[in-house]
Amino acid sequence: MSDKEKGRAKAEQVKGKVKETAGRAVGNERLTAEGHAEKTKGNARQAKEKIKDTFKE
Repeated sequence: MSDKEKGRAKAEQVKGKVKETAGRAVGNERLTAEGHAEKTKGNARQAKEKIKDTFKE
């Protein structure tokens, strides 16, 4: 996985987790959903890059 994409995926995961936690803490369902979606997007990006790495080797 390229370092740039790896960092991008991790950043999305962390940012999503923070948003999700903050949304739950204040009772904001929209923020919680946005955070969950962003975290899921980061997970998907990371999985895609891992698959690409597998086929490169």
